Amino acid sequence: MASSLTFLCETTLKNAFPSRSFAFPSGSHEAQRLSFGFHGVALRRAKAEVKWRSSREVRAVENSSWAGSADTDINNLFDAPVLSNTEVAERLRTYQEQNQSNQHYMAMFSSIFGGITTDPAAMVIPMDDHMVHRGHGVFDTAAIMDGHLYELDQHLDRLLRSASMAKIGLPFDRSTIRNILINTVSASKCTRGSLRYWLSVGPGDFQLSSSGCAKPALYAIVIEGRSLPDQKGVRVITSSIPMKSPEFAIMKNVNYLPNALSKMEAEENGAFAGIWLDNEGYVAEGPNMNVAFVTADKELMMPHFDKILSGCTAKRVLVLAEKLISEGMIDGIRLGNVSVEQGKMADEMMLIGSGIIVKPVLQWDKHIIGDGKEGPVAKALFDLIVEDMQSGPASVRVPVPY
Repeated sequence: MASSLTFLCETTLKNAFPSRSFAFPSGSHEAQRLSFGFHGVALRRAKAEVKWRSSREVRAVENSSWAGSADTDINNLFDAPVLSNTEVAERLRTYQEQNQSNQHYMAMFSSIFGGITTDPAAMVIPMDDHMVHRGHGVFDTAAIMDGHLYELDQHLDRLLRSASMAKIGLPFDRSTIRNILINTVSASKCTRGSLRYWLSVGPGDFQLSSSGCAKPALYAIVIEGRSLPDQKGVRVITSSIPMKSPEFAIMKNVNYLPNALSKMEAEENGAFAGIWLDNEGYVAEGPNMNVAFVTADKELMMPHFDKILSGCTAKRVLVLAEKLISEGMIDGIRLGNVSVEQGKMADEMMLIGSGIIVKPVLQWDKHIIGDGKEGPVAKALFDLIVEDMQSGPASVRVPVPY
């Protein structure tokens, strides 16, 4: 007697896989009942009766409804075409044209194809890149202001630190990466906007470990942005979404689900952002920005960077704020633990980041900050950063050779 049964799947559903055979261990029973499914664009359930015969064949004898759908008309099922490379490119281009966002992607570099493209439809990365399906990647950004990259080296150094912590090797040395980033902006012809760039362990497979990845990958994209962020004050809330542990919070990695959920929670409650508290209850940071306060004693205060991301813009603010001391606007600058009570009782509260520069906070939860208006220190710091971006020293402004 044969040691297995042959299980023949028969279906007229054109979108499912064709009939296939499966081997099952034989048993002592004269008959068995099995359930199986056809996995195609839709899923169809069927029952089969298994009887011992010389041919050991099993055939589907009864069909049931389509799983997940009340519509049993197979003609209404989506017929996914098989596309050529040219057809894929055309459909991607059409999709881009029909679903344009308020951001304009001007150029992209990819180490996978080893060059720069200015076609948004070609700005893609492989699905088996571990940055996509495992989150094993790090990133950073730099503003483009009047044909110069602002704090490129500071952001690049942070990217490389993050990559080291994430055990991501480099596809090129630091100097080459820097030149690639500058050349990508040059190819874009963008004189005001932002440059975002990523280091990934690279494509290779869909496993958990990166041991199957051939080599790390570098991606960079230029996004046009013609206007500066507004200085209008906003409301924030205390975030209920757990923040990352310090080991991951200080690393600028692509695992931003907590950040995204915190931002969404704020928006759902009519606020601009959520404020995270650390495991001791002290003020930590926002979802993608640092937090600063002006106390009643006229001190500019920020939380320590030991449990949160050390924002490049925030660190530059600490340097430029020295000017406000000489002008008598503030009396000092301090990094330290900030309690929620201290924060809510501050004369001014502000969010600081490369995307918003300096944004005043007028209300935290139900508590009004200061007099409920945009404060003078926040405005002065915004102006200092913009001035630095436009005419600061060579250490923070890298010219782009268009």
